[in-house]
Amino acid sequence: MSFVKPKYSKKQINRAGDILIADQVSPNEHNFADEVLANYRAAHGYPINTFQATLRAKLKSIDDKAIVAQRLKRTPSIVLKLKRFDGMKLARMQDIGGLRAIVSSVARVRKLETSYRISKFQHELVSSKDYLLEPKFDGYRGIHLIYKYSNPNAPDYDGLSLELQIRTRLQHAWATAVETMGTFLGQALKSGQGEDQWREFFSIAGAALADIEKTTPVPGFEDCSSQQIHERLFESEQRLRVLEKLSGFAIAADRITTERGQGGYHLITLDSANRTVTIKPFPVARLEEASLAYATIEARTKSGEPIEAVLVSAGPVESLRKAYPNYFLDTQVFVRQLQRLIDGHRLSRKS
Repeated sequence: MSFVKPKYSKKQINRAGDILIADQVSPNEHNFADEVLANYRAAHGYPINTFQATLRAKLKSIDDKAIVAQRLKRTPSIVLKLKRFDGMKLARMQDIGGLRAIVSSVARVRKLETSYRISKFQHELVSSKDYLLEPKFDGYRGIHLIYKYSNPNAPDYDGLSLELQIRTRLQHAWATAVETMGTFLGQALKSGQGEDQWREFFSIAGAALADIEKTTPVPGFEDCSSQQIHERLFESEQRLRVLEKLSGFAIAADRITTERGQGGYHLITLDSANRTVTIKPFPVARLEEASLAYATIEARTKSGEPIEAVLVSAGPVESLRKAYPNYFLDTQVFVRQLQRLIDGHRLSRKS
């Protein structure tokens, strides 16, 4: 099995990051930055693969129906993060390689988190963020654990950072809806940007889901009753017609093209203008080829085409859809929950 190894120094990696966000660069600098980023990102494939095996083993006794996925961070997301945070350097970015576990309940989120914290693990837990205890203002909730990879049997990868996200299905449904709506609005809602009315809606929706799951209230909703949250959600949904918009987004099965072949990795490409999805599989041994194909599509995105791509590993195609529904414009879980809350509120108003 062949994995990409990092071949650039931290200084070169950081230089590439600086070029990626510069206003004007030469063609040679541009090519250098693309080459360094492609290698550095692909090098996270080996650490992710070993982490995924551990994650699946832990989930067998915690939630055997959990969804597990891994991804290499998209170039537009990397560039946006470099621009948003002063002093951020590419070599220090902690979530270029990411894994996600989606479980059925908050209790199982905590059980999996505890399993990582108390187990003897050769990799260093360098930071963690508990967005269940301290939700973000935008409504985001979940657990993030950041590890620094360390393996005497594979020293080439020592020091690379990986992020493990642990979410419930409801938390994942909320995040999917944010990304899907952001795609169609052309707004980076996921990064806290975009129109106030849409950011407010998702903050209220996050507060409603936190209320259902009995976790810490989203900031700004600490003193609100369930009824008050539902009233605000109802009013915001009516104004923006969120259910109508999201219900019409999902890509029909006949608009999804899956190329032939077996793959440990899948390159998912969403064309939001034509409402099509293409899934191209790559064996694990061809990760470098997959990474180059990923970079080629991202170059098309940068040139203005309405396409988005992500290189992931989550098993069969149906598992891909569950782990990354935003790339299929699939917000059914969020829509069903929102509809229940709206219907319940309507009934309470009549009584």
